Formats: sequence, structure tokens, C-alpha cells
Amino acid sequence: MDCSVGTCLFPLHRSKTIHLVRHAQGIHNVEGDKNYKAYLNPEYFDAHLTPLGWQQVDNLRNHVHSSGLINKIDLVITSPLMRTMQTAVGVFGGEGYTDDKTDVLPLMVANAGNSFRGAISSHNCPPIVAVELCREHLGVHPCDRRRSVGEYQFLFPAVDFSLIDSDEDVWWKDNVRETKEELAARGLKFLNWLWTRKEKEIAIVTHSGFLFHTLTAFGNDCHPLVKKEISQHRAQFYSVL
Repeated sequence: MDCSVGTCLFPLHRSKTIHLVRHAQGIHNVEGDKNYKAYLNPEYFDAHLTPLGWQQVDNLRNHVHSSGLINKIDLVITSPLMRTMQTAVGVFGGEGYTDDKTDVLPLMVANAGNSFRGAISSHNCPPIVAVELCREHLGVHPCDRRRSVGEYQFLFPAVDFSLIDSDEDVWWKDNVRETKEELAARGLKFLNWLWTRKEKEIAIVTHSGFLFHTLTAFGNDCHPLVKKEISQHRAQFYSVL
């Protein structure tokens, strides 16, 4: 649709509302924001959240619940990395887990990823599905390499990993960095896949690089001011229709 002039109208029944969430602060972000080369540090492999990151999770969780948004979301999609899954289950998961409900698996076991948090329940919350396509910029940076699905299934028992084809991470290469164009193409592939889902209101927990390069390539059929707006680096949470 050519939206260069005037206002665009999209039929509601052909639209989805997506809530885009950039993961909370990870241990790699603390030094990486000061010195980009810090992202090469192998100690940041599959980086987990910092204490400040968990505070950000709690703040967003309070907003999602107080606004009533938690009751509208049909599905949560998360990148299969520690920091995004911690953010996803912390924000959208159920209340504190108790093991007296033996038929309800926890979304996250206690202290997963050095969280010093209790287990998180999967009761009364939207389903959470891990999808490889919305991972961060692939290659070279150890913080963007994932663990095996088997390890994650132990730490996040009620997260659905069925859409991930390989147990081990075959996407990340230690000597090849995904180009910005390749990342943008992967992002558009993810958005096209999203349209095949039946759910109408979806939260996506992903990464700043993925969001920036995807949304920069997306929206060429929108008004230039809209494209400029969606292509900016963002805070932790925003919604797009």
C-alpha cells in the first residue's frame, strides 16, 4: 500500500497487535555499553540478567498487570537465549511457583541463570514459545550464542521449544558475523512467519539489534514519519499494530 500521502487504514480483522520487548539489562551490556570489544569476552556466553535487569523485569511486569495487558495477550514469543527467556517468564509468567500443583510445570526453576529468584509458575499466563528467527545478531560475540535446548528445557520446563530444529546451536559461528542485511532479511522472515499464527495479540521478547535492523527494513509502505518513528532505537517496551 502506498502511504506516501494521507493516512493509511488497515482492516482490524487483517491486523495483529504485537508488543515488542527488548530484554532487560544483561551482564554483557554493563561493559559492552562502555567498550564494544567487551562483547568478545567469552565470560559473557549466553549472558544472563543483572540485578538491575531483574528490577526492570519487575517494573514491566507491574505495568503489564496493572494495565490489564496480561489478560489480552494470546501468545509470548521469545528468542531462545538466557536473557530473553528470563525477561519473558519474569514479565508474563504466573505468580510464585509452588510444587503442590504437580500437574503444573514451572516456567523457570529457582535460580536459573544465576537469577537468585524463586521458581516462576506457568499457571494463568499466556503460552511462551521459543523461536530462533528472532535471535540477536549472530556470530563472533559469545553472549549471542545459545545453550543446548536440553539445558534450557531443564531450566525453563514450561517454555515450548518445539519450533527449534537443532538441540545444539548451529546458527552461531565463532568466526563469521551475520551482516546487517542478513539480519534484516531474517527479521522480515520472522514477521512473515508471524502472520501465519492464529493469535491476534502477541508479545515478542527479543534484542535491540534484531529490532533496530528489522524495523529499519520494515515499513517502506508507511508514511515517512511512521517509518522514521519505528526505525529508532527503543526502550524496553512498545507496541505496534
